[in-house]
Amino acid sequence: MQLPREIIVGSRILDLVGDLCRRLGFSGSALVITGPQTLRIAGRIIMDVLEDYGLEVDHTIVTSKVPTLTDVDAVERVIREVKPQVVLGVGGGTKIDIAKLSSARQKVPFISVPTTASHDGMASPFASIKGLDRPYSIMAQSPIAIIADTDIIIRAPYRFVASGCGDVAAKFTSTRDWMLAHKRLNEYYAQYTASLALMSARHISENADLIEPGNEEGVRVLLEALVSCGVAMGIAGTSRPCSGSEHLFSHALDLVAPKPAMHGEQCGVGTVMMAYLHRMRWKSIRDLLKKVEAPTTADELGIEPEHIVEALTLASKVRPERYTILNEKPLTPKIAERIAKKTGVIS
Repeated sequence: MQLPREIIVGSRILDLVGDLCRRLGFSGSALVITGPQTLRIAGRIIMDVLEDYGLEVDHTIVTSKVPTLTDVDAVERVIREVKPQVVLGVGGGTKIDIAKLSSARQKVPFISVPTTASHDGMASPFASIKGLDRPYSIMAQSPIAIIADTDIIIRAPYRFVASGCGDVAAKFTSTRDWMLAHKRLNEYYAQYTASLALMSARHISENADLIEPGNEEGVRVLLEALVSCGVAMGIAGTSRPCSGSEHLFSHALDLVAPKPAMHGEQCGVGTVMMAYLHRMRWKSIRDLLKKVEAPTTADELGIEPEHIVEALTLASKVRPERYTILNEKPLTPKIAERIAKKTGVIS
């Protein structure tokens, strides 16, 4: 199992990073991976605090909008050069995934400092990197610690929070897919981690009234759920509890749509359709997404209906070894279109 040793969530808590590093035994050097904007928002504060605690601090700026293998290789070169005791990823999913994988490859511990809450990557051992031979996440390492400042996260565009809710809602169907694979193929299934992931989705559902623009308590609810999802994957040693047919749909959309939406947004829409296939209460999931102002239609995603249909037919082929509800009955374009229309994703 790979699990974080410390998780700190609260308002204006970045100055705790120095004491955190001291407790974890990092007193010599650190490398901060951040972006141009997140350097100003949080990176500079992190660096100043660590220097005040006597650490030698280097930093590198990542300008890419999506994490690429080129970025990971570049950061690895920096890690080999400066030889830090710990790497801190400060920013959104791109910066954190790059820091996570590059540090894992160089066998250096990693601390996650998210500035948005758009998906569960902040706490998981998996990284999503473009340029590999697969369009889905790969194993990297769990963060040794997480510092999530709600004051910073709440100031990011609300769309990130809504996307995070979509990624958490996905656990309603991902856990069903995992159980299905266990029944059909006798695949390894861990009830505890599946329950933990499902509890995260229920936590969002039960507290949806709090999740709205400007509500810090709602951000805390979401962060608790996202961190729990990451921990579930760390315990299971697989993304299975948190990634099923709805994620395959999102990965397929990334391949076919000229301009994909955010990962969590796509997963949320995928969850509605996969819940329909599972014969679950898909309308309640759709209503949950609407309540937190997450997309539920192709139009709200900014994606043409034909790409939704194409992604549905392609999804089961994105990761053939991962058995989901999509393997029960292959979707033809006609069936895919009917599902998308029935659930209101397309009109």
